[in-house]
Formats: sequence, C-alpha cells, structure tokens
Amino acid sequence: MKKALIAYVATLVTFLLLDGLWLGVLMAQTYRDRLGALMLEKPLLVPATVFYCLYVVGCVAFVVLPAMSWQRAALLGGLLGLVAYGTYDLTNWATLRGWPAQLSLIDWAWGTFATAIACTVGWMVATRFGQSAG
Repeated sequence: MKKALIAYVATLVTFLLLDGLWLGVLMAQTYRDRLGALMLEKPLLVPATVFYCLYVVGCVAFVVLPAMSWQRAALLGGLLGLVAYGTYDLTNWATLRGWPAQLSLIDWAWGTFATAIACTVGWMVATRFGQSAG
C-alpha cells in the first residue's frame, strides 16, 4: 500500500508539473491561437482535477506498479500516453469542425512523452522509497 501511494503521488506531481509547464507556459498561446473561441478563459477545475487524478490511477495501475525496470515504465508509459492522448486527439480531429490536425499531432506527441516521463519518475521514486517495513 505504501509503495502504491508513493507511486501515485510521485507520478501525479511529475505529470502536473510537466503538463502545467506545457499548457501554461510553452503552448498556452498556441492553444489559444488554434482553438480560439473553443477555449474557456479559465479551465474548469473539477473536470480537470478528475482527469488528472483518474489518469494517474491508470498510470500507476497499468504501468508504474507492474513495471520491473525504469525502461519498462518508460516504454509502457509512452504506450499508455499514445493510446490515451491518441483517443482524445484523433476523436477531436475526426468529429469537430475546424479542429486543427497539427494541434492533434503535437498534443498526441506531448501526451506520449509526458506520460512516459511521469511513469518513469513514479517508478523510480516508488522503487527507491516504497519498500514496506513489514
């Protein structure tokens, strides 16, 4: 239980830091330029919180805890990100009028990368600090 909690917190903190930097600093203007009126002035905190908490549950359950090495955590994390972000971005591209294909591809690559990194860090921290005493 201790290892799972440490894995969850480490993965969540890493993913939030990465995504905060990506969405808030590096790509904020690009998203505004490409999505225009579709974007809210401020994101809704409840659905955002539910997404991050639930996504990290998936990261921990399907990647971090089962992985036997940091390389496996990175590989499986990247695969999870590829599937999850691909589902989101390809669905938007396929169903929303004016959804920019370039944005889908950029976001899809980002989600793959960010999930791989977050799962790797989560695995490393859980492996280092999550050993139960009894």
